Parts: sequence; structure tokens; C-alpha cells
Amino acid sequence: MKRSVIYLVLAALCGVPVSAQTSSTRGGRGTPIEVYKTPTCGCCAKWVDHLKAEGFMPTVHEQPDLSSVKSKAGVPPQLRSCHTAMVGGYVVEGHVPADVIRKLLTEKPKVTGVAVAGMPVGSPGMEGDRTDPYDVIAFTAGGSTSVYAKRN
Repeated sequence: MKRSVIYLVLAALCGVPVSAQTSSTRGGRGTPIEVYKTPTCGCCAKWVDHLKAEGFMPTVHEQPDLSSVKSKAGVPPQLRSCHTAMVGGYVVEGHVPADVIRKLLTEKPKVTGVAVAGMPVGSPGMEGDRTDPYDVIAFTAGGSTSVYAKRN
């Protein structure tokens, strides 16, 4: 099944309106990305700010419980974090840096999405007095995982 079809199915299941436009930009305003977060999550809001600063055009959907969004999107339980996004037919889970999302959209690997499990200090939206190393994990619908990018 093509990623664009998977995206449309996930979007429909999650109640996201899907426009007929399929290009990666709309009027040159940036790459659209659908973000699901809880209304009170401060680090999620900071991650959205990171996306905006990096040229993405986020549409934020606030929901009190994201369990069903993550399940429908196929995010493995061990990779779940505080927010979930959809872009270009991929799922982006957690504090994934914008440059890794651009790499994903450019390389177009045969994966369901990428994730940063947990909330590592120093990742976008989790800035602090240090930067902990962490991996960005690619995952498939079949349950396979692999390291897609490393941050040290």
C-alpha cells in the first residue's frame, strides 16, 4: 500500500480533514504537518514552535487522550511519546528534530514512521542545560524497527 494511501486512511480514522492538494507545500508557506497533542503539554507546544521555525506549517489538534491516535497510526507502544504527527504519508512520534523529518521526506524509506521514544533532554522542545544522546527510530507496520538517525 502506498504511503499516500496510508496517510489518507490514517487521516480519515483520526478525523483530519484532507485537502485535494498533495504537494509538500501550500503557497510556499511551508510543509504541512498534522500534530496531535494534549492541551496542557508545554514541551509539545515548544516542539510545534521548533517545526514553525524550521519551515513547517503545523496544524495542531488538541485532544485529552492520544492513545487512539497512536494506535490507529501504528506507533509501537515502546516508541510512544507525548505527541504524534503526520506528514507526507509518515507518522512522526515524539521529539523528532525537523532536519530528520526533512530527511525522511526526501529519502522516502519504506517505513510507517519515525519516533523518539520518551522525552530526551536536549531534543527539540526539551531543551535544557545539557543534551543527552538519543536515537530516532524508524518503524514499520510489521513491527520492525531500526535506527534512522542518531543525536549525540
